[in-house]
Amino acid sequence: MKLKGILIGFAVLGVIYLCNTSCKKNTDCVATVVCWDSTGTTMEGVDVLLYANVKTPNQGTIIADLRASGKTDATGRVTFTFKLPAIYDIRATKSSATSTLSGVSIIKLEEGKNVEKIVTVR
Repeated sequence: MKLKGILIGFAVLGVIYLCNTSCKKNTDCVATVVCWDSTGTTMEGVDVLLYANVKTPNQGTIIADLRASGKTDATGRVTFTFKLPAIYDIRATKSSATSTLSGVSIIKLEEGKNVEKIVTVR
């Protein structure tokens, strides 16, 4: 009888352990933006803005409060992490003394995935 109680106790603990560990999955949405020039060479130091356009009741468009910005590294990449999936507009700009280059695109974030988008900056 005592052995039966011990086995039931271990079974209950095993079920509790499995329920607690199997339900936790990575839900972060990771967006990686890679900036290239027109020749396909990655660009360092590009200012990247992720933002969402929202329609107003009178059919106007405003930029929502939720946005993120960063600069590309030596590999031309910048990475952002969000808690919820969304669709963002991308604006990438690189200014020099003589000109400003820019590129735009859209990225769709998915739960638990790393999504990469290439933006050509011209």
